[in-house]
Amino acid sequence: MEERNLVKLKKEEFTIKEFIKNYVGKGKVSKVKIEYTPIGKKIIISTHKPGLVIGRGGVKIEELTQILKNKFNLENPHIEIDEIKIPELDAQLMADEIALTLERFGPLKFKVTAYRTLQKIIKAGALGVEIRLGGKLPGARAKSWRFAQGYLKKTGDSAKLVDRAQSISQTKPGTVGVKVSILSPDVILKDKIKIDDRLINKLKENSNMEKEKVIKTKKKIKK
Repeated sequence: MEERNLVKLKKEEFTIKEFIKNYVGKGKVSKVKIEYTPIGKKIIISTHKPGLVIGRGGVKIEELTQILKNKFNLENPHIEIDEIKIPELDAQLMADEIALTLERFGPLKFKVTAYRTLQKIIKAGALGVEIRLGGKLPGARAKSWRFAQGYLKKTGDSAKLVDRAQSISQTKPGTVGVKVSILSPDVILKDKIKIDDRLINKLKENSNMEKEKVIKTKKKIKK
């Protein structure tokens, strides 16, 4: 019985999350979290455009609260907004942006779209990025494309620190799948080694001294 109740609860949570994402609009919401409090359910919406979600005077957020009460029978739902300050480092927002661009301008210029997004993420300070596109790009047969730059962990515990997301683009030739993986600059990697600048300078000085010695010995031999 406990397993059934847990599955039912997770299904309800998934339905609420998907409804909020579709209601606010694709590309505007990154994540939706649901927390349970003694007062009621607290719904946290992560977005880089809080003004569009809240609306003037909080009109939109009040409408969304009322819809959640009526449609999902939620008692006293409390919606909070978590602002994403750097959207370029959020995998879900970038995946949705690529998907929307492919829908607007078509899949013919998918390489331009992917490389522009890649450079945008790297300029924001990401340590590594990987973009994967799968579908009818650009021919009639489905094919997968990979665009990557920087350092990205794929195995071990450090791979869990990579922000991964996926989105779907409905184009005229067919459906295109978009996957984005971003390694944030704030992530602390255990296997990362930092070398002091003083040590580097000493090594350079030693190497220069050795080069000078070699040059002197060669000159003596010639004489």
